[in-house]
Amino acid sequence: MITSTAWRGKRYAVLGLARSGIATVDALVASGAEVVAWDTNADVRAKVTNAELADPLEIDLTGFAGVVVSPGVPINKHPITAKARDAGVPLIGDIELFAQARAELPPHRVVGITGTNGKSTTTALIDHIVRTAGIPSLAGGNIGIPILAEEPLAEGGVYVLELSSYQIDLTHSLDCDVAVLLNITPDHLDRYDGFEGYAASKARLFAMQSKGHAAIIGIGDNPSAAIARQVAVSGRSEDLTKIAPGVCMDQSRWPALQGPHNAQNALAAIAACEALGIDNASIDKGLQTFPGLPHRMERVAERNGVLFVNDSKATNSDSAAPALSAYPRIHWIVGGKAKTSDLDACRPGFPHVVRAYTIGEAGDMFAELLSADMPVEKSGTLEAAVKAAAANAQPGDTVLLSPACASFDQFRDYEARGQAFRDAVEALA
Repeated sequence: MITSTAWRGKRYAVLGLARSGIATVDALVASGAEVVAWDTNADVRAKVTNAELADPLEIDLTGFAGVVVSPGVPINKHPITAKARDAGVPLIGDIELFAQARAELPPHRVVGITGTNGKSTTTALIDHIVRTAGIPSLAGGNIGIPILAEEPLAEGGVYVLELSSYQIDLTHSLDCDVAVLLNITPDHLDRYDGFEGYAASKARLFAMQSKGHAAIIGIGDNPSAAIARQVAVSGRSEDLTKIAPGVCMDQSRWPALQGPHNAQNALAAIAACEALGIDNASIDKGLQTFPGLPHRMERVAERNGVLFVNDSKATNSDSAAPALSAYPRIHWIVGGKAKTSDLDACRPGFPHVVRAYTIGEAGDMFAELLSADMPVEKSGTLEAAVKAAAANAQPGDTVLLSPACASFDQFRDYEARGQAFRDAVEALA
């Protein structure tokens, strides 16, 4: 794990004991800190054996070095915010602790990636390219890997951190050698003072940077373009690389990076890796060999010339739309527990759809919505949809699970739904 003498002898409260919370407790204790830990879930609390258990709302926080808050805690509403402020104690996250530990780590560089969409793919892609170049690399943060739980990289290594706005809110001193902003669209507005507050959270990633460190910003939306202008006028125009939308690229050699959104992700990753000094040959090889992420336009199999793609992570119409533009002839499996009563965001991809197969709770509603634009089968279950789509598909077609819905009507989560799609494809005769 990552430890630091900077925490030795200090007191910390850790609120929220999911993966990053447990990793934080372990790293602080191993560094010689005194830790008070808490989670509202008693079963989760029971896993903590190396720290005092107490609710930070019910103890005196005077003299604490920090309250380490899980990104899932809504600090705009939670009473811990006022309690910590009144005690003069900073609210921080595990990424801030990592920033504080950097001085004692072997010489390294940090790439931070944020944005509303595409963060995980771009983080995994940069990590893959860096490894392809023979450089030690570690992906962590919002991608699901608690950074403090990992072993420090050898000298010359690169930490590639996916950063949500929630994590940035709890970070105060992370000076990324390369900072990437992909895009900003309305999201998580219940946690911010309007859309402007959400965008301002993303902008802080660049405000924490030193001059001379690379800033890579997609300018396909107005808020991101405004942040790019802020970086430029702050005297850092030489640090800035702008990623323009609609750039035509030959993605045929990158099987796991199809669609216009992945063109943007690839451009950002290329710029980040160039800023790290990685040679073009390694970048090209990394793009070609990137396996993609599970449940995100994941190529499951190719049978009789038909490609089967698992995009179960597309839990709303906005996230399903890119996949519908990525393939020329699609048999679209759509449905589940609907978040909205329309599929308007997917409409630009409708001309690519040969036939739709509706499943789950939203099946009837989506069949009615889509019937004027394409042939529709009410399949009901995912297994039935896969069988029907496979029977109808011709060589060169794609059977695409991109449900534009939550999974909770028929599955535990989107991962279970994606696995069920893999199993159904595997079971085809």
